[in-house]
Amino acid sequence: MHLIIVNDLGQTTDVEIDGQMELENVMALLEAESGIPITEQSVHYNGQDLNDPKKTMVDYGVTDNSMLLLRRKVTVAGRTLEHDTEMMRLQLLGDPQLLRRVQQTQPDLADAAQRDPARFSQLMGEQQRRQQEAENAQQHEAALLDADPYDVEAQRRIEEAIRQQGVMENMQQALEYSPESFGRVIMLYIDVKVNGHPVKAFVDSGAQQTIISPECAENCGLMRLLDTRFSGMARGVGTAKILGRIHSAPMQVADLHLGCSYTVMEGRDVDLLFGLDMLKAHQACIDLEKNCLRINGREVKFLSEHELPDKAKTFELPPEDPQAPPSTSQPTRSGAGANFPGAGNTIGAPPATSNAATSARNTPASRPAPNTSQSGSGHPEESIRTLVGLGASREQATACLNAAGGNLDAAASLLF
Repeated sequence: MHLIIVNDLGQTTDVEIDGQMELENVMALLEAESGIPITEQSVHYNGQDLNDPKKTMVDYGVTDNSMLLLRRKVTVAGRTLEHDTEMMRLQLLGDPQLLRRVQQTQPDLADAAQRDPARFSQLMGEQQRRQQEAENAQQHEAALLDADPYDVEAQRRIEEAIRQQGVMENMQQALEYSPESFGRVIMLYIDVKVNGHPVKAFVDSGAQQTIISPECAENCGLMRLLDTRFSGMARGVGTAKILGRIHSAPMQVADLHLGCSYTVMEGRDVDLLFGLDMLKAHQACIDLEKNCLRINGREVKFLSEHELPDKAKTFELPPEDPQAPPSTSQPTRSGAGANFPGAGNTIGAPPATSNAATSARNTPASRPAPNTSQSGSGHPEESIRTLVGLGASREQATACLNAAGGNLDAAASLLF
């Protein structure tokens, strides 16, 4: 029987043995060929750990021209572990950023990496087995689908499988050539002073007007100037109540003192939204190359991530508005003005009579909601199956989707 032995470094060795040779004798032969002592050898075949030294190669189902994987074990804290698993653990501990991601998505694995190397090796083995089982199940399903080429439902499932394969290949290509697309982009904030009070303002050229939350307006002492004749409802991505308008209040940007009008709108995800009206009025320019806002000859640096308000660092879905149509619910931008429903829409002009409600215009056209069944976790079942196919458990897939706000690409990057 001819066997091909592959070690951790990808080096191959050809050996000729008798199919009735016991595993312990094969390991002795491998010791002579590779120099790895029998006590440090770990032999695998088709994802199966060959651990009974008295079984023969035929008993394990090894056939002629089969390929066996030979791994080296190492001893950590008196326990024997596979070499590649221990290397993965040490690499994880040596990369704080990677360790933080694993703590978010797989806390048990991160804890085992720090406290229990044997447990870490066990969890990695379970994850590899799940991935192997998923691949075997996929191959079995493909064989069943190919059995009857005239089955319409089978052909539909084959088409969907081909589409999913194309999606995964596209994601793998993106991971290889543009991994930065899976990172989270922080929003643009600057330090300003409103009526002498420091505020971190979110710069959003997609918002038609400058918006302030009632809490921020109260802290800045501006609620006494609220004109309730401009109250109403803003409609867009959800709805929000407009309490009124503050026609003029000072805003300090760098050493500039600017006059500004504010629309007071309910919504606590951002205190102050520096809108397009102020950007155009003062001919401001968002300079991403220099990472600053250029306004009246001044360059105001955008805040770095650690300087952002806590509300701007979250990445989650906004609470659903029961009055909003399902097609308008979209993932929130982290701390963005999108959490002010209608922030990017025109807010109605003042009415001729007092106390008449104004409503937002230019409501985006409704788009049909995707026909995707939801799992008990609130995420599409198709997204969960995709992550499970990458080797994650269902719980890990759900945790990744929760951490990524339902974004499949971001969840996959967290998993990797």
